[in-house]
Amino acid sequence: MAYEKRKVILTVAQTGNFQGKAQNPNLPEQPHEIIASAYDCYNAGASIVHVHARNKEGKSCNDGEIFAEINSGIRAKCPIIIQNSSAPATRENAETDDGLGVLDMKDPSCWPEMCSLDCSLMTTTWGDLEFIYMWTRKWLVKTAKRIKEMGIKAEIEVFDPTAVEDVFKYLYPAGVLDDPVSLTLVMGMDKVSQGAISCTQSNIDYMINLCKENAAAAGVKEPIDLTTMAIGANQLHGTVFGMLRGTGIRTGMEDNINYSYHVPAKSNAQLVERIVRIIHELDMEVATPDEARDILKLKRLDGTGVRGGWKK
Repeated sequence: MAYEKRKVILTVAQTGNFQGKAQNPNLPEQPHEIIASAYDCYNAGASIVHVHARNKEGKSCNDGEIFAEINSGIRAKCPIIIQNSSAPATRENAETDDGLGVLDMKDPSCWPEMCSLDCSLMTTTWGDLEFIYMWTRKWLVKTAKRIKEMGIKAEIEVFDPTAVEDVFKYLYPAGVLDDPVSLTLVMGMDKVSQGAISCTQSNIDYMINLCKENAAAAGVKEPIDLTTMAIGANQLHGTVFGMLRGTGIRTGMEDNINYSYHVPAKSNAQLVERIVRIIHELDMEVATPDEARDILKLKRLDGTGVRGGWKK
């Protein structure tokens, strides 16, 4: 019997809503920088690129047309899976619905294949700003339905155990999530977010087991797709531990601007390359974008019109 190596889905989150060039000048902010970084990460081996947008001043934003510019630029260069963020931008008086600007792109050919959907009720403090994220059950069901109706797959981000239970007790039974359910375990946001779980080995174990137990109780027939992400200095160890437990892995400068302790990352591709080496050393393989599409049950880009297509 032939031995088949496990395929690991590798996501890269290049830039987020918080850190900027002031913290690491190599972090991409403008569309052309994000597009070039995504292409480099694809060549380094990433399966999925998680995309946030920034305005001309480098501040996080939810402008659908900036997302469209980034998405079309990435898709013109490579077939990596595009996963847009729906998290509200980091600004004063931000509201939960602000993040949905990403769903207002006028040209369907620019729509992403996946879109994040954050769960939990949290308070996040960043500098002098404080945000209360009202991702309520009613709001989550309504937003997940909208994402599904657009033909986009929701990537559910859970920050704590109660969010996991909400996914399988409220969202999944409502019929608003496509199988296989895709969840990202956000570990270690507790430093800035009240209500988020800390990143420890026992907590990662607990969250993985909780996801599987709740999925089974909800009658989910297919294996769920899990990814582990970890914030700051926990990124490398936390994500690799999650991968050893069977999850996908997320790296990138959104979650950690450093390559090692007090050593800034030179690029997102540098972080991807390290994870690719680790995956290969552990006798596994990185899923290509098309292999990841097959696992996630997404349509393959055919070069003629699926989400704008892609031609080599």
